[in-house]
Amino acid sequence: MVFFETFDRYRRDYGDIIERIRSTSKRDVDRVLNEVESGMGQGGQESVMFGKSVSMEAFASLLSPEAAASENLERMAQLAHGITRHHFGNAIFLFTPMYISNYCNNGCVYCGFQHSTGISRHRMSLEEVRIEAEKIAESGIKHILVLTGDAPQKASVRYIRDCCEVMKPFFSSISIEVFALTTDEYAMLVDAGVDGLTLFQETYNEPLYRTLHPIGPKKDFRFRIEAPERGAMAGMRSVNIGALLGLDPWEKEIFFTALHARWLEERFPEVDISISLPRMRPHAGSYQPACTVSDRDMVQIMTALRIFLPRCGITISTRENASFRNHILKLGVTKVSAGVTTAVGGHTAAKIDDRTPQFEISDSRSVAQMTAYLKTHGLQPVFKDWERF
Repeated sequence: MVFFETFDRYRRDYGDIIERIRSTSKRDVDRVLNEVESGMGQGGQESVMFGKSVSMEAFASLLSPEAAASENLERMAQLAHGITRHHFGNAIFLFTPMYISNYCNNGCVYCGFQHSTGISRHRMSLEEVRIEAEKIAESGIKHILVLTGDAPQKASVRYIRDCCEVMKPFFSSISIEVFALTTDEYAMLVDAGVDGLTLFQETYNEPLYRTLHPIGPKKDFRFRIEAPERGAMAGMRSVNIGALLGLDPWEKEIFFTALHARWLEERFPEVDISISLPRMRPHAGSYQPACTVSDRDMVQIMTALRIFLPRCGITISTRENASFRNHILKLGVTKVSAGVTTAVGGHTAAKIDDRTPQFEISDSRSVAQMTAYLKTHGLQPVFKDWERF
């Protein structure tokens, strides 16, 4: 069975998800939180602290307006903090993205890299990749996230593989955030030293997905939604998924993101599954988010996810400002980016003004500054958590 079949069954049989979530009663929320606070997961068989999660129905109630009430949100925050400390301690994993090409064939209406924006395009040479990697490694970062647009004629799988081969001496872990690939293509990159995959579905609303991706290979909804499992089957050590918050009501997007993550955890128990929570940010272009996602919504999303998925990583990027990231670090976050630029070769390019970023970052702190903040607030920055033998 592939995830699409589970996804299709839920969207067909579950009814109007937004209506079900928003009709949750105070009693429903109290019942879920009482069960978790008592140390028992749904069904009373195993402590939630040790990995027993609540049901999908219970999770949906934690996304409701009733759960957002101040007294309930505080309870959720306390639970999320305790569950996170139990499974992850005080560790916060640090990484940084590295953009190697911004050529793209897709017409994603919300993206600064989409083919019609008229931005400056660049693909790094292998020597530029080496210089950029060396510069990033000087900051202490050991885990890198490699990104490209979707233009195989300019940045093919073989090109990505060659770039990763160049990076291997500098980093203990290399993850990719590129266009959706086949299982064999992912396996080729795993053989080259890639161990992590990040791929966002953007939206789990299939009709909306087709509207937002009118042209280009990315318009194939099913090929993209099944890409994380192809990466896991190919041997990726970690898989990170997410929806781009702001394209559709966040309650629905988070419901299906969580369903996707749980399916991956159950299907691939040997793989570390994580969720990112990117909110729409300004970029080159005129698209505006269709739905507002407030800071309070983000806290509710994060704490609900932690209660539902106790062992799942949660990533907050520099799309969020420094103040917000500081305040939510102890509510479930396990991974943060630092020292970020979203321009191709942005760490070393001589003419950085000519390199259009994919989106504007809000937290410009360096790796050293982020590390110092974590240490002074009782958190442990982690630069390296594994090494290939």
